[in-house]
Amino acid sequence: MTSVSDPKAELERLLTGHARSTMGALPDVEVRLERPREAAHGDYATNVALAGARAEKRPPRAIAQAFCESATADPAVRALVEAIEIAGPGFVNLRLTPAARQSVVARILRERGAYGRTNRLAGERIMVEFVSANPTGPLHVGHGRQAALGDAISSLLESQGAQVTREFYYNDAGQQIENLAVSVRARAKELLGESGAFPEDGYRGEYIRELAQRWLDEVGHDLSDIDAIRRFAVAELRKEQDRDLQAFGVRFDNYYLESSLYTDGRVEATVERLRASGHAYEGEGALWLRTTGFGDDKDRVMRKTDGSYTYFVPDVAYHITKWERRFSRAINVQGSDHHSTITRVRAGLQAASSTWPKPIPAGYPDYVLHKMVTVMKGGEEVRISKRAGSYVTLRDLIDEVGRDATRFFLVSRKADSEFTFDVDLAKSQSEDNPVYYVQYAHARICSVLSQSGEDVSTLPGTDLSPLTSAREMSLLNRLGEYPEILDIAARELAPHQVAFYLRELAGEFHSYYNAERVLVDDTSVRRARLALFLAVRQVLQNGLRLLGVGAPEKM
Repeated sequence: MTSVSDPKAELERLLTGHARSTMGALPDVEVRLERPREAAHGDYATNVALAGARAEKRPPRAIAQAFCESATADPAVRALVEAIEIAGPGFVNLRLTPAARQSVVARILRERGAYGRTNRLAGERIMVEFVSANPTGPLHVGHGRQAALGDAISSLLESQGAQVTREFYYNDAGQQIENLAVSVRARAKELLGESGAFPEDGYRGEYIRELAQRWLDEVGHDLSDIDAIRRFAVAELRKEQDRDLQAFGVRFDNYYLESSLYTDGRVEATVERLRASGHAYEGEGALWLRTTGFGDDKDRVMRKTDGSYTYFVPDVAYHITKWERRFSRAINVQGSDHHSTITRVRAGLQAASSTWPKPIPAGYPDYVLHKMVTVMKGGEEVRISKRAGSYVTLRDLIDEVGRDATRFFLVSRKADSEFTFDVDLAKSQSEDNPVYYVQYAHARICSVLSQSGEDVSTLPGTDLSPLTSAREMSLLNRLGEYPEILDIAARELAPHQVAFYLRELAGEFHSYYNAERVLVDDTSVRRARLALFLAVRQVLQNGLRLLGVGAPEKM
Protein backbone atom coordinates (compact mmCIF):
# COMPACT_ATOMS: atom_id res chain seq x y z
CA MET A 1 0.00 0.00 0.00
CA THR A 2 1.22 3.50 -0.75
CA SER A 3 2.82 5.34 2.13
CA VAL A 4 1.49 8.69 0.94
CA SER A 5 -0.57 10.25 3.74
CA ASP A 6 -2.46 12.71 1.53
CA PRO A 7 -2.85 11.45 -2.06
CA LYS A 8 -4.54 14.64 -3.25
CA ALA A 9 -1.77 16.92 -2.00
CA GLU A 10 0.91 14.61 -3.35
CA LEU A 11 -0.82 14.36 -6.73
CA GLU A 12 -1.12 18.14 -6.96
CA ARG A 13 2.61 18.41 -6.29
CA LEU A 14 3.53 15.76 -8.86
CA LEU A 15 1.11 16.98 -11.54
CA THR A 16 2.24 20.57 -11.10
CA GLY A 17 5.71 19.44 -12.13
CA HIS A 18 4.35 17.75 -15.23
CA ALA A 19 2.20 20.76 -16.13
CA ARG A 20 5.22 23.04 -15.94
CA SER A 21 7.31 20.71 -18.08
CA THR A 22 4.63 20.57 -20.80
CA MET A 23 3.49 24.21 -20.65
CA GLY A 24 6.59 26.31 -21.19
CA ALA A 25 4.64 29.57 -21.44
CA LEU A 26 3.44 29.12 -17.84
CA PRO A 27 6.47 28.25 -15.72
CA ASP A 28 4.59 28.99 -12.49
CA VAL A 29 1.40 27.09 -13.31
CA GLU A 30 -0.04 25.03 -10.45
CA VAL A 31 -2.43 22.09 -10.66
CA ARG A 32 -5.45 22.21 -8.36
CA LEU A 33 -7.59 19.09 -8.19
CA GLU A 34 -11.35 19.26 -7.69
CA ARG A 35 -14.00 16.60 -7.11
CA PRO A 36 -16.04 16.03 -10.29
CA ARG A 37 -19.78 16.59 -9.90
CA GLU A 38 -20.41 13.05 -11.11
CA ALA A 39 -18.54 10.17 -9.44
CA ALA A 40 -18.46 8.31 -12.77
CA HIS A 41 -15.96 10.91 -14.03
CA GLY A 42 -13.36 9.80 -11.49
CA ASP A 43 -12.01 10.88 -8.13
CA TYR A 44 -10.42 14.17 -9.18
CA ALA A 45 -10.32 16.50 -12.18
CA THR A 46 -8.25 19.47 -13.31
CA ASN A 47 -8.85 22.17 -15.91
CA VAL A 48 -5.16 23.10 -16.12
CA ALA A 49 -5.07 22.49 -19.90
CA LEU A 50 -8.06 24.75 -20.50
CA ALA A 51 -6.66 27.47 -18.25
CA GLY A 52 -3.32 27.47 -20.05
CA ALA A 53 -4.57 27.31 -23.65
CA ARG A 54 -4.44 31.07 -24.29
CA ALA A 55 -0.87 31.48 -23.06
CA GLU A 56 0.28 28.30 -24.79
CA LYS A 57 -1.51 29.18 -28.04
CA ARG A 58 -2.41 25.53 -28.43
CA PRO A 59 -5.73 23.66 -28.34
CA PRO A 60 -6.62 22.56 -24.77
CA ARG A 61 -6.94 18.90 -25.77
CA ALA A 62 -3.43 18.97 -27.29
CA ILE A 63 -2.06 20.39 -24.03
CA ALA A 64 -4.05 17.81 -22.04
CA GLN A 65 -2.66 14.99 -24.21
CA ALA A 66 0.95 16.06 -23.63
CA PHE A 67 0.27 16.57 -19.93
CA CYS A 68 -1.31 13.11 -19.53
CA GLU A 69 1.52 11.37 -21.43
CA SER A 70 4.10 13.04 -19.19
CA ALA A 71 2.17 12.16 -16.01
CA THR A 72 1.49 8.52 -16.89
CA ALA A 73 5.18 7.97 -17.57
CA ASP A 74 5.94 8.91 -13.95
CA PRO A 75 6.06 5.86 -11.58
CA ALA A 76 5.15 8.09 -8.62
CA VAL A 77 1.96 9.18 -10.39
CA ARG A 78 1.15 5.62 -11.45
CA ALA A 79 1.42 4.53 -7.81
CA LEU A 80 -1.48 6.84 -6.99
CA VAL A 81 -3.55 6.89 -10.19
CA GLU A 82 -4.91 3.92 -12.08
CA ALA A 83 -6.45 5.94 -14.92
CA ILE A 84 -6.02 9.41 -16.45
CA GLU A 85 -8.55 10.44 -19.08
CA ILE A 86 -9.20 13.51 -21.21
CA ALA A 87 -12.83 14.63 -21.28
CA GLY A 88 -14.74 17.27 -23.22
CA PRO A 89 -12.76 20.27 -24.46
CA GLY A 90 -9.72 19.45 -22.34
CA PHE A 91 -10.60 18.44 -18.79
CA VAL A 92 -8.36 15.80 -17.23
CA ASN A 93 -10.05 13.22 -15.01
CA LEU A 94 -8.11 10.98 -12.63
CA ARG A 95 -9.09 7.76 -10.90
CA LEU A 96 -7.09 6.76 -7.81
CA THR A 97 -5.66 3.31 -7.23
CA PRO A 98 -7.33 1.21 -4.50
CA ALA A 99 -4.20 1.61 -2.36
CA ALA A 100 -4.37 5.41 -2.62
CA ARG A 101 -8.01 5.36 -1.59
CA GLN A 102 -7.32 2.97 1.28
CA SER A 103 -4.57 5.21 2.63
CA VAL A 104 -7.17 7.63 4.03
CA VAL A 105 -7.94 5.13 6.80
CA ALA A 106 -4.33 5.07 7.97
CA ARG A 107 -4.23 8.86 7.86
CA ILE A 108 -7.41 9.23 9.92
CA LEU A 109 -6.27 6.71 12.53
CA ARG A 110 -2.95 8.52 12.79
CA GLU A 111 -4.28 12.10 12.94
CA ARG A 112 -7.51 11.29 14.83
CA GLY A 113 -9.07 14.55 16.09
CA ALA A 114 -6.72 16.60 13.91
CA TYR A 115 -7.92 14.96 10.69
CA GLY A 116 -9.28 17.61 8.36
CA ARG A 117 -7.62 20.49 10.18
CA THR A 118 -5.08 22.78 8.49
CA ASN A 119 -2.96 25.84 9.25
CA ARG A 120 -4.30 27.81 6.27
CA LEU A 121 -5.44 30.67 8.53
CA ALA A 122 -2.60 30.44 11.05
CA GLY A 123 -1.77 33.84 12.51
CA GLU A 124 -5.10 35.39 11.50
CA ARG A 125 -7.10 36.97 14.34
CA ILE A 126 -10.84 36.81 13.68
CA MET A 127 -13.73 38.20 15.70
CA VAL A 128 -17.05 36.40 15.38
CA GLU A 129 -19.91 38.32 16.94
CA PHE A 130 -23.20 36.50 17.36
CA VAL A 131 -26.43 36.36 19.36
CA SER A 132 -25.95 39.94 20.70
CA ALA A 133 -29.53 39.89 21.99
CA ASN A 134 -31.14 42.85 23.71
CA PRO A 135 -31.35 41.97 27.42
CA THR A 136 -35.10 42.59 27.37
CA GLY A 137 -36.35 39.00 27.46
CA PRO A 138 -35.51 35.31 27.09
CA LEU A 139 -33.62 34.19 24.00
CA HIS A 140 -35.92 33.16 21.17
CA VAL A 141 -35.44 30.47 18.52
CA GLY A 142 -33.92 33.01 16.12
CA HIS A 143 -31.21 33.71 18.71
CA GLY A 144 -30.73 29.94 18.91
CA ARG A 145 -30.12 29.69 15.18
CA GLN A 146 -27.65 32.54 15.48
CA ALA A 147 -25.89 30.85 18.41
CA ALA A 148 -25.60 27.52 16.60
CA LEU A 149 -24.35 29.20 13.40
CA GLY A 150 -21.92 31.55 15.13
CA ASP A 151 -20.37 28.85 17.28
CA ALA A 152 -20.02 26.44 14.35
CA ILE A 153 -18.52 29.14 12.11
CA SER A 154 -16.02 29.93 14.87
CA SER A 155 -15.08 26.26 15.15
CA LEU A 156 -14.71 25.98 11.37
CA LEU A 157 -12.31 28.92 11.30
CA GLU A 158 -10.38 27.44 14.23
CA SER A 159 -10.12 24.16 12.30
CA GLN A 160 -8.18 26.09 9.65
CA GLY A 161 -5.75 27.52 12.20
CA ALA A 162 -7.32 30.91 12.91
CA GLN A 163 -7.29 32.51 16.35
CA VAL A 164 -10.99 33.18 16.93
CA THR A 165 -12.65 35.37 19.55
CA ARG A 166 -16.36 34.81 20.16
CA GLU A 167 -18.04 38.04 21.26
CA PHE A 168 -21.52 38.92 22.53
CA TYR A 169 -22.53 42.57 22.13
CA TYR A 170 -25.06 43.56 24.78
CA ASN A 171 -27.50 46.22 23.55
CA ASP A 172 -28.03 47.57 27.05
CA ALA A 173 -28.80 51.17 26.03
CA GLY A 174 -31.64 52.90 24.24
CA GLN A 175 -35.42 53.07 24.27
CA GLN A 176 -35.99 49.31 24.50
CA ILE A 177 -34.17 49.17 27.82
CA GLU A 178 -36.28 52.05 29.11
CA ASN A 179 -39.41 50.17 28.02
CA LEU A 180 -38.19 47.15 29.95
CA ALA A 181 -37.75 49.13 33.16
CA VAL A 182 -41.16 50.81 32.84
CA SER A 183 -42.79 47.43 32.16
CA VAL A 184 -41.26 45.84 35.25
CA ARG A 185 -42.36 48.78 37.42
CA ALA A 186 -45.90 48.60 36.03
CA ARG A 187 -46.17 44.88 36.86
CA ALA A 188 -44.74 45.50 40.32
CA LYS A 189 -47.44 48.08 40.96
CA GLU A 190 -50.06 45.56 39.88
CA LEU A 191 -48.63 42.98 42.29
CA LEU A 192 -48.89 45.58 45.07
CA GLY A 193 -52.51 46.23 44.16
CA GLU A 194 -51.84 49.70 42.83
CA SER A 195 -53.67 50.98 39.80
CA GLY A 196 -51.94 52.29 36.71
CA ALA A 197 -51.91 51.85 32.97
CA PHE A 198 -49.45 49.41 31.42
CA PRO A 199 -47.24 51.14 28.80
CA GLU A 200 -48.56 50.61 25.28
CA ASP A 201 -45.18 49.55 23.90
CA GLY A 202 -44.13 47.66 27.04
CA TYR A 203 -43.04 44.02 27.34
CA ARG A 204 -45.95 41.76 28.30
CA GLY A 205 -44.51 38.27 28.77
CA GLU A 206 -44.94 36.35 32.02
CA TYR A 207 -41.22 36.82 32.63
CA ILE A 208 -41.89 40.52 33.30
CA ARG A 209 -44.21 39.57 36.15
CA GLU A 210 -41.50 37.21 37.46
CA LEU A 211 -38.95 40.04 37.37
CA ALA A 212 -41.34 42.37 39.17
CA GLN A 213 -41.99 39.81 41.89
CA ARG A 214 -38.25 39.21 42.27
CA TRP A 215 -37.67 42.97 42.63
CA LEU A 216 -40.29 43.16 45.36
CA ASP A 217 -38.87 40.09 47.15
CA GLU A 218 -35.18 41.00 46.91
CA VAL A 219 -35.10 44.81 46.81
CA GLY A 220 -38.32 46.13 48.28
CA HIS A 221 -41.46 48.04 47.45
CA ASP A 222 -39.80 51.34 46.55
CA LEU A 223 -40.56 51.82 42.86
CA SER A 224 -39.42 55.42 42.58
CA ASP A 225 -35.89 54.68 41.32
CA ILE A 226 -36.45 53.67 37.68
CA ASP A 227 -32.68 53.53 37.04
CA ALA A 228 -32.29 50.93 39.78
CA ILE A 229 -35.17 48.90 38.34
CA ARG A 230 -33.56 49.06 34.91
CA ARG A 231 -30.19 47.88 36.23
CA PHE A 232 -31.86 45.07 38.15
CA ALA A 233 -33.94 43.87 35.19
CA VAL A 234 -31.02 43.97 32.75
CA ALA A 235 -28.76 42.08 35.16
CA GLU A 236 -31.38 39.40 35.80
CA LEU A 237 -32.13 38.89 32.11
CA ARG A 238 -28.44 38.79 31.27
CA LYS A 239 -28.00 35.99 33.81
CA GLU A 240 -30.95 34.13 32.32
CA GLN A 241 -29.59 34.45 28.79
CA ASP A 242 -26.22 33.21 30.01
CA ARG A 243 -27.87 30.16 31.57
CA ASP A 244 -29.71 29.40 28.34
CA LEU A 245 -26.51 29.68 26.30
CA GLN A 246 -24.69 27.46 28.77
CA ALA A 247 -27.46 24.86 28.39
CA PHE A 248 -26.98 25.18 24.63
CA GLY A 249 -23.25 24.53 24.96
CA VAL A 250 -22.25 27.94 23.63
CA ARG A 251 -19.50 29.96 25.28
CA PHE A 252 -18.18 33.44 24.63
CA ASP A 253 -14.69 34.79 25.10
CA ASN A 254 -15.82 38.36 25.55
CA TYR A 255 -18.90 40.45 26.29
CA TYR A 256 -19.10 44.05 25.13
CA LEU A 257 -21.66 46.49 26.54
CA GLU A 258 -23.24 49.06 24.24
CA SER A 259 -23.55 51.39 27.24
CA SER A 260 -19.75 51.43 27.59
CA LEU A 261 -19.48 53.13 24.19
CA TYR A 262 -21.21 56.15 25.73
CA THR A 263 -19.55 56.07 29.16
CA ASP A 264 -16.10 55.67 27.57
CA GLY A 265 -16.74 58.54 25.16
CA ARG A 266 -16.36 56.34 22.08
CA VAL A 267 -19.60 57.49 20.45
CA GLU A 268 -18.62 61.15 20.72
CA ALA A 269 -15.10 60.36 19.53
CA THR A 270 -16.50 58.55 16.51
CA VAL A 271 -18.73 61.51 15.61
CA GLU A 272 -15.71 63.82 15.84
CA ARG A 273 -13.73 61.48 13.58
CA LEU A 274 -16.53 61.56 11.03
CA ARG A 275 -16.66 65.34 11.21
CA ALA A 276 -12.91 65.61 10.78
CA SER A 277 -13.00 63.25 7.79
CA GLY A 278 -15.06 65.78 5.83
CA HIS A 279 -17.84 63.26 5.22
CA ALA A 280 -20.29 64.75 7.76
CA TYR A 281 -22.44 67.83 7.29
CA GLU A 282 -25.25 69.78 8.98
CA GLY A 283 -28.67 70.00 7.37
CA GLU A 284 -32.29 70.47 8.44
CA GLY A 285 -31.22 70.78 12.06
CA ALA A 286 -29.49 67.37 12.04
CA LEU A 287 -25.99 65.99 11.53
CA TRP A 288 -25.65 63.78 8.45
CA LEU A 289 -23.08 61.31 7.11
CA ARG A 290 -22.49 61.38 3.38
CA THR A 291 -22.83 57.60 2.98
CA THR A 292 -23.69 57.98 -0.71
CA GLY A 293 -19.96 58.42 -1.25
CA PHE A 294 -19.54 54.81 -0.12
CA GLY A 295 -22.28 53.05 -2.05
CA ASP A 296 -25.39 53.88 -0.01
CA ASP A 297 -28.57 54.95 -1.80
CA LYS A 298 -28.96 58.06 0.36
CA ASP A 299 -27.13 59.96 3.09
CA ARG A 300 -27.93 59.01 6.68
CA VAL A 301 -28.73 61.05 9.78
CA MET A 302 -26.22 60.58 12.59
CA ARG A 303 -27.59 63.03 15.16
CA LYS A 304 -31.27 63.84 15.13
CA THR A 305 -32.80 67.26 15.73
CA ASP A 306 -33.41 66.34 19.40
CA GLY A 307 -29.68 65.72 19.91
CA SER A 308 -29.90 61.93 20.16
CA TYR A 309 -27.89 59.62 17.90
CA THR A 310 -29.38 57.20 15.40
CA TYR A 311 -28.65 53.53 16.07
CA PHE A 312 -25.95 53.09 13.42
CA VAL A 313 -23.59 55.61 15.12
CA PRO A 314 -22.82 53.38 18.14
CA ASP A 315 -22.57 50.47 15.68
CA VAL A 316 -19.80 52.30 13.85
CA ALA A 317 -18.10 53.16 17.14
CA TYR A 318 -18.30 49.51 18.21
CA HIS A 319 -16.76 48.23 14.99
CA ILE A 320 -13.93 50.71 15.24
CA THR A 321 -13.06 49.00 18.53
CA LYS A 322 -12.87 45.67 16.70
CA TRP A 323 -10.35 47.12 14.26
CA GLU A 324 -8.41 48.80 17.05
CA ARG A 325 -8.29 45.47 18.90
CA ARG A 326 -6.37 44.15 15.86
CA PHE A 327 -8.98 41.81 14.44
CA SER A 328 -8.01 41.62 10.78
CA ARG A 329 -11.39 40.11 10.07
CA ALA A 330 -14.71 40.62 11.81
CA ILE A 331 -17.77 38.47 11.11
CA ASN A 332 -21.26 39.38 12.30
CA VAL A 333 -23.88 36.64 12.48
CA GLN A 334 -27.22 38.44 12.59
CA GLY A 335 -30.85 38.17 11.54
CA SER A 336 -31.81 39.16 8.01
CA ASP A 337 -33.56 42.24 9.43
CA HIS A 338 -30.05 43.74 9.78
CA HIS A 339 -29.55 43.80 6.02
CA SER A 340 -30.14 47.55 5.79
CA THR A 341 -27.37 48.28 8.31
CA ILE A 342 -24.57 46.66 6.32
CA THR A 343 -23.93 49.49 3.86
CA ARG A 344 -24.17 52.30 6.41
CA VAL A 345 -21.93 50.61 9.00
CA ARG A 346 -19.28 49.89 6.37
CA ALA A 347 -19.64 53.43 5.01
CA GLY A 348 -19.20 54.85 8.50
CA LEU A 349 -16.05 52.80 9.05
CA GLN A 350 -14.53 53.85 5.74
CA ALA A 351 -15.37 57.50 6.36
CA ALA A 352 -14.06 57.50 9.94
CA SER A 353 -10.77 55.87 8.87
CA SER A 354 -10.36 57.68 5.54
CA THR A 355 -7.56 59.88 6.88
CA TRP A 356 -5.72 57.02 8.62
CA PRO A 357 -2.45 55.63 7.18
CA LYS A 358 -4.22 52.27 6.89
CA PRO A 359 -7.99 52.79 6.41
CA ILE A 360 -10.47 50.07 7.34
CA PRO A 361 -11.18 47.91 4.23
CA ALA A 362 -14.44 48.41 2.34
CA GLY A 363 -15.73 44.91 3.12
CA TYR A 364 -15.19 45.15 6.88
CA PRO A 365 -17.02 43.54 8.65
CA ASP A 366 -18.33 40.40 6.96
CA TYR A 367 -21.98 39.49 7.57
CA VAL A 368 -23.76 36.17 7.76
CA LEU A 369 -27.47 36.96 7.76
CA HIS A 370 -29.90 34.24 8.70
CA LYS A 371 -33.62 34.02 8.20
CA MET A 372 -35.92 33.30 11.10
CA VAL A 373 -37.19 29.88 12.12
CA THR A 374 -40.74 28.55 11.98
CA VAL A 375 -41.43 25.96 14.68
CA MET A 376 -43.92 23.20 13.88
CA LYS A 377 -45.41 20.64 16.24
CA GLY A 378 -48.25 18.26 15.52
CA GLY A 379 -48.55 19.73 12.05
CA GLU A 380 -49.24 23.23 13.35
CA GLU A 381 -47.03 26.28 13.79
CA VAL A 382 -46.02 27.06 17.36
CA ARG A 383 -46.04 30.84 17.70
CA ILE A 384 -45.72 31.67 21.37
CA SER A 385 -44.23 30.55 24.65
CA LYS A 386 -46.38 30.71 27.76
CA ARG A 387 -43.56 32.49 29.54
CA ALA A 388 -42.36 34.83 26.78
CA GLY A 389 -45.84 35.60 25.58
CA SER A 390 -45.05 36.43 21.97
CA TYR A 391 -42.45 33.98 20.66
CA VAL A 392 -40.95 30.50 21.11
CA THR A 393 -37.92 30.56 23.38
CA LEU A 394 -34.65 28.74 22.86
CA ARG A 395 -35.12 27.09 26.25
CA ASP A 396 -38.51 25.73 25.11
CA LEU A 397 -36.82 24.04 22.16
CA ILE A 398 -33.92 22.63 24.20
CA ASP A 399 -36.33 21.23 26.80
CA GLU A 400 -38.53 19.73 24.08
CA VAL A 401 -35.98 18.01 21.80
CA GLY A 402 -32.61 18.28 23.56
CA ARG A 403 -29.46 20.28 22.87
CA ASP A 404 -27.98 17.99 20.22
CA ALA A 405 -31.06 17.93 17.99
CA THR A 406 -31.58 21.68 18.40
CA ARG A 407 -28.01 22.55 17.45
CA PHE A 408 -27.83 20.12 14.51
CA PHE A 409 -31.17 21.19 13.08
CA LEU A 410 -30.39 24.92 13.37
CA VAL A 411 -27.21 24.60 11.28
CA SER A 412 -28.57 22.04 8.83
CA ARG A 413 -29.74 24.61 6.28
CA LYS A 414 -27.99 27.48 4.57
CA ALA A 415 -28.23 30.55 6.82
CA ASP A 416 -30.13 32.72 4.34
CA SER A 417 -32.77 30.05 3.64
CA GLU A 418 -36.15 29.78 5.33
CA PHE A 419 -36.13 27.02 7.92
CA THR A 420 -38.95 25.04 9.49
CA PHE A 421 -38.03 23.31 12.73
CA ASP A 422 -40.20 20.20 12.97
CA VAL A 423 -40.29 19.26 16.65
CA ASP A 424 -41.85 15.84 15.94
CA LEU A 425 -39.12 15.01 13.42
CA ALA A 426 -36.38 16.15 15.81
CA LYS A 427 -37.73 13.76 18.46
CA SER A 428 -38.21 10.81 16.12
CA GLN A 429 -35.88 7.81 15.98
CA SER A 430 -35.86 7.34 12.23
CA GLU A 431 -33.56 7.82 9.27
CA ASP A 432 -35.58 10.93 8.38
CA ASN A 433 -34.19 12.60 11.51
CA PRO A 434 -30.68 13.65 10.42
CA VAL A 435 -29.14 14.04 13.86
CA TYR A 436 -30.49 10.69 15.04
CA TYR A 437 -29.29 9.06 11.80
CA VAL A 438 -25.76 10.42 12.25
CA GLN A 439 -25.52 9.69 15.96
CA TYR A 440 -26.92 6.20 15.42
CA ALA A 441 -24.15 5.50 12.93
CA HIS A 442 -21.60 6.43 15.60
CA ALA A 443 -23.32 4.27 18.23
CA ARG A 444 -23.55 1.33 15.80
CA ILE A 445 -19.82 1.46 15.17
CA CYS A 446 -19.12 1.55 18.91
CA SER A 447 -21.29 -1.56 19.32
CA VAL A 448 -19.51 -3.46 16.52
CA LEU A 449 -16.08 -2.57 17.86
CA SER A 450 -17.15 -3.72 21.31
CA GLN A 451 -18.58 -7.00 20.00
CA SER A 452 -15.42 -7.70 18.02
CA GLY A 453 -13.31 -8.12 21.12
CA GLU A 454 -10.43 -6.51 19.24
CA ASP A 455 -8.06 -4.09 20.92
CA VAL A 456 -8.79 -1.04 18.74
CA SER A 457 -5.36 0.39 19.57
CA THR A 458 -3.89 -2.36 17.38
CA LEU A 459 -5.96 -1.43 14.31
CA PRO A 460 -3.77 1.44 13.06
CA GLY A 461 -1.23 -0.12 10.73
CA THR A 462 -3.65 -2.87 9.67
CA ASP A 463 -3.32 -4.15 6.10
CA LEU A 464 -6.18 -2.40 4.28
CA SER A 465 -5.79 -4.15 0.93
CA PRO A 466 -8.90 -6.36 1.53
CA LEU A 467 -11.07 -3.23 1.25
CA THR A 468 -11.95 -3.56 -2.42
CA SER A 469 -15.74 -3.78 -2.75
CA ALA A 470 -17.77 -1.00 -4.37
CA ARG A 471 -19.35 -0.05 -1.05
CA GLU A 472 -15.96 0.06 0.63
CA MET A 473 -14.57 2.25 -2.13
CA SER A 474 -17.55 4.58 -1.71
CA LEU A 475 -16.96 4.86 2.04
CA LEU A 476 -13.25 5.47 1.51
CA ASN A 477 -13.97 8.22 -1.00
CA ARG A 478 -16.42 9.87 1.38
CA LEU A 479 -13.88 9.81 4.20
CA GLY A 480 -11.33 11.42 1.91
CA GLU A 481 -13.68 14.33 1.20
CA TYR A 482 -13.80 15.54 4.82
CA PRO A 483 -10.77 17.91 4.72
CA GLU A 484 -12.10 19.51 1.53
CA ILE A 485 -15.55 19.93 3.09
CA LEU A 486 -14.03 21.73 6.10
CA ASP A 487 -11.97 23.98 3.86
CA ILE A 488 -14.95 24.96 1.68
CA ALA A 489 -17.29 25.39 4.66
CA ALA A 490 -14.76 27.64 6.41
CA ARG A 491 -14.19 29.75 3.29
CA GLU A 492 -17.93 30.16 2.70
CA LEU A 493 -18.87 30.46 6.41
CA ALA A 494 -21.33 27.63 5.75
CA PRO A 495 -21.51 25.02 8.53
CA HIS A 496 -24.57 23.45 6.89
CA GLN A 497 -22.12 21.81 4.49
CA VAL A 498 -20.64 19.86 7.41
CA ALA A 499 -24.13 18.77 8.48
CA PHE A 500 -24.87 17.62 4.92
CA TYR A 501 -21.58 15.75 4.77
CA LEU A 502 -22.22 13.94 8.06
CA ARG A 503 -25.65 12.88 6.84
CA GLU A 504 -24.12 11.51 3.62
CA LEU A 505 -21.31 9.73 5.48
CA ALA A 506 -23.85 8.15 7.84
CA GLY A 507 -25.91 7.06 4.83
CA GLU A 508 -22.88 5.42 3.19
CA PHE A 509 -22.08 3.66 6.48
CA HIS A 510 -25.60 2.37 7.12
CA SER A 511 -25.80 1.02 3.56
CA TYR A 512 -22.52 -0.79 4.04
CA TYR A 513 -23.51 -2.13 7.47
CA ASN A 514 -26.78 -3.53 6.12
CA ALA A 515 -25.09 -5.18 3.13
CA GLU A 516 -21.82 -6.57 4.51
CA ARG A 517 -20.74 -8.65 7.49
CA VAL A 518 -17.85 -7.17 9.41
CA LEU A 519 -17.07 -9.83 12.02
CA VAL A 520 -16.15 -12.51 9.51
CA ASP A 521 -13.85 -15.47 10.12
CA ASP A 522 -11.14 -14.22 7.78
CA THR A 523 -8.85 -12.28 10.16
CA SER A 524 -7.36 -9.97 7.53
CA VAL A 525 -10.79 -8.98 6.17
CA ARG A 526 -12.26 -8.56 9.65
CA ARG A 527 -9.45 -6.32 10.87
CA ALA A 528 -9.46 -4.24 7.68
CA ARG A 529 -13.20 -3.64 8.01
CA LEU A 530 -12.88 -2.83 11.71
CA ALA A 531 -10.17 -0.29 10.86
CA LEU A 532 -12.51 1.22 8.28
CA PHE A 533 -15.26 1.42 10.92
CA LEU A 534 -12.87 3.03 13.38
CA ALA A 535 -11.99 5.67 10.78
CA VAL A 536 -15.67 6.38 10.06
CA ARG A 537 -16.31 6.74 13.79
CA GLN A 538 -13.44 9.21 14.11
CA VAL A 539 -14.69 11.41 11.28
CA LEU A 540 -18.25 11.36 12.67
CA GLN A 541 -16.83 12.45 16.03
CA ASN A 542 -14.77 15.21 14.45
CA GLY A 543 -17.69 16.62 12.47
CA LEU A 544 -20.22 16.40 15.30
CA ARG A 545 -17.80 18.05 17.72
CA LEU A 546 -17.31 20.92 15.30
CA LEU A 547 -21.09 21.49 15.26
CA GLY A 548 -21.29 21.26 19.05
CA VAL A 549 -23.20 17.98 18.94
CA GLY A 550 -22.49 14.88 21.02
CA ALA A 551 -21.37 11.50 19.69
CA PRO A 552 -23.10 8.91 21.92
CA GLU A 553 -21.71 5.40 22.20
CA LYS A 554 -25.13 3.88 22.92
CA MET A 555 -28.63 4.84 21.76
